[in-house]
Amino acid sequence: MADDQKKKGGFFSDIFAPVGGFGVTFATMFRKVATTEYPEEKRPTAQRFHGRHQLNRHPDGLEKCVGCELCAWACPADAILVEGADNSDATGQRFSPGERYGRVYQINYLRCIFCGLCIEACPTRALTMTNEYELADNNRTDLIFTKEQLLAPLQGGMVPAPHPMVQGMEERDYYQGKVSEATDAQKEWVSEHHVKDTQDATQGAAK
Repeated sequence: MADDQKKKGGFFSDIFAPVGGFGVTFATMFRKVATTEYPEEKRPTAQRFHGRHQLNRHPDGLEKCVGCELCAWACPADAILVEGADNSDATGQRFSPGERYGRVYQINYLRCIFCGLCIEACPTRALTMTNEYELADNNRTDLIFTKEQLLAPLQGGMVPAPHPMVQGMEERDYYQGKVSEATDAQKEWVSEHHVKDTQDATQGAAK
C-alpha cells in the first residue's frame, strides 16, 4: 500500500509540475519590466563618474597641460602617451603659460582602466574625467584618442592657442585665478596670426 501511494503521488506531481511552472511564467508576464531601455533611455551617471578624459583650458584659451608627463608615469596600464615641447617666447606663440606644453597627447582606451590615477598625478589640474561613457567602436585605431579629441572646446571669452599670455601676468597668476578671459591684445594677435597661418597653408596646398 505504501508503494502504491508513492506511485500515485509521483504520478500526480509529474502531471501538475508543468502547470506550476507555467503559473510562475504567467504571473511574471504581467509584472512591470525592470529592464533599462538603453540607449533610448539613459540613466544619469554619478557626479564623480570616471568617464572619458578631457584636457582643460585657462579662461583665455591657453592649455593647462605643461607636458610634464606625470600622468603617463602614473598610469598603471601604460595607456597614456605624452610628448612635451617648448613654448616659443621669441614669436609669442604659447600653447600654455608654462615653459612647455603637451605637443602630443594620446590616450589608448583599449588599455585604460579608468582608475583616475592620472587625474591625481596632474599638478596643474589639466586632466579631468567627464561623464561620457559611450566609447565603444568597431575599429581599434579610433579608440586611441588624440589631443584634438581630448582638448576642451573653446568657451566664451577664450581664443584658440597659440597666443601670448595676458600682458603683465606670469604662470603663477594663471593658477591663482587672476586671468578671467582673453584680452583685446590677445584677440588681435590671434586674428592677425591665425589668418596669416591659414593663408600660408592654403597657398602651400595649392603648390
